[in-house]
Amino acid sequence: MDRAPGPSVRFKLTLSYAGFLMLAGVLLLAAVWVFLLRYVPERAMLINPDDRPTNGVFPVRSALLDVFAPRAAAVLAFLLVIGLVGGWLLAGRMLAPLTHITLATRTAAGGSLTHRIRLPGRDDEFRELADAFDAMLEQLEAHVAEQRRFAANASHELRTPLAVTKALLDVARTDPARDAVIDRLYAVNTRAIDLTEALLLLSRADQRSFTRERVDLSLLAEEATETLLPLAERCGVTVETSGDIAETAGSPALLLQLTTNLLHNAVVHNLPERGTVRMSTEVRPGTVVLTVDNTGERVAPRLVATLTEPFRRGTERVHTDHAGVGLGLAIVARVTQAHDGTLTLAPRSGGGLRVTVELPAAPPHTVR
Repeated sequence: MDRAPGPSVRFKLTLSYAGFLMLAGVLLLAAVWVFLLRYVPERAMLINPDDRPTNGVFPVRSALLDVFAPRAAAVLAFLLVIGLVGGWLLAGRMLAPLTHITLATRTAAGGSLTHRIRLPGRDDEFRELADAFDAMLEQLEAHVAEQRRFAANASHELRTPLAVTKALLDVARTDPARDAVIDRLYAVNTRAIDLTEALLLLSRADQRSFTRERVDLSLLAEEATETLLPLAERCGVTVETSGDIAETAGSPALLLQLTTNLLHNAVVHNLPERGTVRMSTEVRPGTVVLTVDNTGERVAPRLVATLTEPFRRGTERVHTDHAGVGLGLAIVARVTQAHDGTLTLAPRSGGGLRVTVELPAAPPHTVR
């Protein structure tokens, strides 16, 4: 924003300090005049050495005023100089932390988020502002790093199907038997479309651009189960749903996508045969909970923390025909965050994973 030049804060504080000091000096001199000089008589008779009055009269108050006025003016001038010099130094010392904060702000505006203020000294308003700014820089640095990793991974994932599509088109131009090539090309194109839609959904969840409605997680679990039941049967996985009515406030589409992604992830990352998935809902004080348990290979605890990162998969045993695009749990994490919820992933002792999504409960219905 372009602004017209104006006086600095230090200059304004200096004038304020000097002005208050001058005002205090004027009030003090006025008090001296009002409470002391007013009791001095206008005139007094001269007294000779033998304590006898003479006929001469001496103007006492006017003489005293002639002596007091120039000295009072000198005192005010001295206070003005002291106020200006002292105020300038004092204002500079008080505003010194702002120099460090301004420098850090300009450094961050230039693209460097690694600089920190780390203002020394005891806690006060400036230190509190500096600490808050450092915390903001840390969050921004982490967010930018995450976005860069995401962009790199997304570019890699999108480049792969496009490269395969180009290769298949080159083959189709010279191969008389094009049916198999066309089927393969259709599958690759479908994967690219799914990935693009997943990226758009992830962006939508980050922006929180949705209208909140009352949503029952138990109904979403049943709907997701009906949708993915054919996939579960082909993979030899049994899906069980149970629980209470669990209402929250949010986007039905995003929460359905969250539930579907959790179930899809639990199905494809499961045992090669006789696997199970259990989805349950429950109501807790102030929150509602959706839990998904699935059998499968053992997952190392250190790996669990990375599963919500984009394009990360937890195990090698995946039903490759339905492996997804690597954004399932990443979308779950973003949708949960957009609904002010908590996502918890924990490995099961016998293998597999337990995923818990805890969301704020919907406000109670109002009775009219």
